[in-house]
Amino acid sequence: MNRVISENFTAFTDQLDYSILNFDASGTPFGNQDRNSLKLFNIDGKVLNVKSFKIPNIINQLAYRFLRKSKAQRSYEYANKLIELGIGTPQPIAYYEFKTPLLFKKSYYVSEQLDCDLTYRELTTDLNYPNHEDILRAFTRFTYNLHEKNVNFLDHSPGNTLIKINDNSYDFFLVDLNRMQFGSMDFETRIKNFAKLTTHKSMVKVMSDEYAKCSNESFDKVFNLMWSSTQAFQEKYYRKKRLKRKLKFWKR
Repeated sequence: MNRVISENFTAFTDQLDYSILNFDASGTPFGNQDRNSLKLFNIDGKVLNVKSFKIPNIINQLAYRFLRKSKAQRSYEYANKLIELGIGTPQPIAYYEFKTPLLFKKSYYVSEQLDCDLTYRELTTDLNYPNHEDILRAFTRFTYNLHEKNVNFLDHSPGNTLIKINDNSYDFFLVDLNRMQFGSMDFETRIKNFAKLTTHKSMVKVMSDEYAKCSNESFDKVFNLMWSSTQAFQEKYYRKKRLKRKLKFWKR
């Protein structure tokens, strides 16, 4: 077992170890469990969110053992980098890795549980959500700020931004952090970063208008690229789903 614990939480090492080593038999399941397992643990009055990454395929077990950082390690390091940049994300606490001499097995990322009022997803499922356009414009400014700080969040998708409402202002927090790139981005890369967020043309128009104001680009230039990127992503997504259905049919 390899572990790294934030210096602010080293006093809770024994409790953290116990939570990880007894993950399957303890904790409270939280959120979507389809791809990876999420559980909540209460340690000294704090609610911690522990994400258990599934064991990768054999090729990636070799890659993560010798060549690449694990998803848990990247999540922890990227969270600390975001905080240094003044970008919201739940407080990173620790990561754990389990390896054999030749293969990588399980990994866990621990962060402080953050209660939010909504995620970006609610904006896509309820177009009449109170102050919908104000929140969407604030989210677009938040994304522009990410880009200005050279953060390319590759998993910029509906469930990965938590939103807290403070009177007439909004705070945004990124989660599911293991896929990020850091470095300056050209205009095309910035706008394509919106491609996974919504299928609603009306929302893309609002985000395009706000990003155009932030970047001093024309609305038409931003919208045409953002909408075409959205359509291209959707076509690719459903093409992959159709292919998976065909493969499952042959398996049966």
